[in-house]
Amino acid sequence: MESKRIMHDASVSDLVSENYVFASVLHYFGISFYQYSTDSLSKVCKKHKVHPSQLISQLEDWAAQKEPTPEELFLNPIEVLVAYLKQKHYYFVRQELPFLSNLIEGIKPEGKYAPLMADLRIMFPMFVEDFIHHIHEEESRLFKRIEMLQDIENQLYSLSDALTILEKDPIISLADQHEIHDDEMEGIRKLTSDYELSEGAPLTMKVLYHELQKFEKELTIHAQIEDDLLFPKAVQLEKEALRLIRKKIMK
Repeated sequence: MESKRIMHDASVSDLVSENYVFASVLHYFGISFYQYSTDSLSKVCKKHKVHPSQLISQLEDWAAQKEPTPEELFLNPIEVLVAYLKQKHYYFVRQELPFLSNLIEGIKPEGKYAPLMADLRIMFPMFVEDFIHHIHEEESRLFKRIEMLQDIENQLYSLSDALTILEKDPIISLADQHEIHDDEMEGIRKLTSDYELSEGAPLTMKVLYHELQKFEKELTIHAQIEDDLLFPKAVQLEKEALRLIRKKIMK
């Protein structure tokens, strides 16, 4: 109880300095940490009508979150894997990207970081637009095709319709297109010189670079799950659907 009391009295900047995740949690409650760096947590919570214990509880929940391992995902059927990837897409679009956009647009660049932030404010919205387009395309083409392949396997299509589906947009062609998008943050990484910061960089820049690196790591893991788990499972599903159709034709 005493440690939570201390947390209530601590300044927002001190809390964020100790744990950068706190900036994400504050954003979840509609609070931009860089606007209240010298204010205490209790003062900021009062201003935004948020109970400090709610915020601290949310921070603890985020800290306790555990992602499934690739091995655990592999053991599940393909529809579970697709549901997991859709959930991550939603998290990226509804939580991660708005938080990063808020940081980039809201923080006041200091000294030598001003030109970089000016470039980032131009580049990041374009990155977001391309990223969301990529997600929509993936869900409307790849995920939709997997669903249709499952329907073929379950014999929900006529023979002629199943053949038409199988001849269009094979999984392997979608996999080739997917590899083009695997390093989506290359431009941002180059602009920030691989997220290099000087020793005395302001807290806002430390949080921003930390969050950009975290997001890039999440995207890398996400792409690996798709490349190493989803596509092999989808190719196998497509082969099985073809086998089923050929068996019917031979009768």
